[in-house]
Amino acid sequence: MSTETISLGLPPLPRTRRSRADIEAATPVTSVKKVLLATPRGYCAGVDRAVIAVEKALEHYGAPVYVRKQIVHNRHVVETLEQQGAIFVDEVDEVPEGSVTVFSAHGVSPAVVSAAGERQLNTIDATCPLVNKVHREAVRFAKQDYDILLIGHTGHEEVEGTAGEAPEHIQIVNSPDEVDSVTVRDPEKVVWISQTTLSVDETLETVARLRERFPSLQDPPSDDICYATSNRQGAIKEIAPQSDLVIVVGSANSSNSVRLKEVALEYGAKRAERVDFAHQVDESWFEGVATVGLTSGASVPEVLVQEVLALLAEYGYENIEEVETAKEDILFSLPKELRAALKNDENTGRQLGGRGAKPTR
Repeated sequence: MSTETISLGLPPLPRTRRSRADIEAATPVTSVKKVLLATPRGYCAGVDRAVIAVEKALEHYGAPVYVRKQIVHNRHVVETLEQQGAIFVDEVDEVPEGSVTVFSAHGVSPAVVSAAGERQLNTIDATCPLVNKVHREAVRFAKQDYDILLIGHTGHEEVEGTAGEAPEHIQIVNSPDEVDSVTVRDPEKVVWISQTTLSVDETLETVARLRERFPSLQDPPSDDICYATSNRQGAIKEIAPQSDLVIVVGSANSSNSVRLKEVALEYGAKRAERVDFAHQVDESWFEGVATVGLTSGASVPEVLVQEVLALLAEYGYENIEEVETAKEDILFSLPKELRAALKNDENTGRQLGGRGAKPTR
């Protein structure tokens, strides 16, 4: 049986870092070194809920627990869950019949649900509730026979799941540049919805261009871009103009992490880099840098940010200023299938996903 290709790679080869003195001599920094630490950052409620769901499933059912696709788009999280007994697969036909299987936070199409049913899998749906909201919008507008323009990235699991709810009504618009190629049956009956992890600014630009072509374009009933994506971009917009370097902690396949790097550059950061782990930070980036902005994507555990802060401290960036642009107190209950299974367990522990308070340093 094949598992999903996640490209975790070989362990990093140890290397000798250049010293702080060497970096400072190369391009002296005359002002005080500091870190602007974005808040909010890291785990959102939907990600936290999904990760806890896999952990609780492993505790309750024992290993292995199968997970369709990566539960969330983060290498560290995937590696950690694999060590605990999770097996990540591409599709449900790779899972032995009757096995416990978790659907990832990005959601699945009705076809995947049906395929899992045919194999009599014991499924746990860890789809983020905010993604499920977009699914319900797609179903609703399809029933009303709208042409649905789904703004999102082709090939992303979330977009595949949403499009699968109404494939005959949905067409994907990847960017503003694709607007001119959109065709609809009735320009008076068109609605847009979106992937939850997009750039807020680019999505608004896409919608504006679509509305130029289709003045009657209908908006979704509420914002589809999730609160966490919007909040993390809002924080980096505040930090970027003040930063010589912005470091985004997050994986390459994490849409919201990639967007954070793009937003940092768009809003004035002199340089922006994305890393999965602290060991990927190149100390040469610090040459001539007084202010480092630091944030992390919505699928990134705080421990990875702390490791980057520890490295920064080694190079003189010990002064940390937390830049808080929003407060988050959203919590999601665990998937209903798991809550029912855990009902009679003596020590169910935490059954909520999300953060009731800002992260601590």
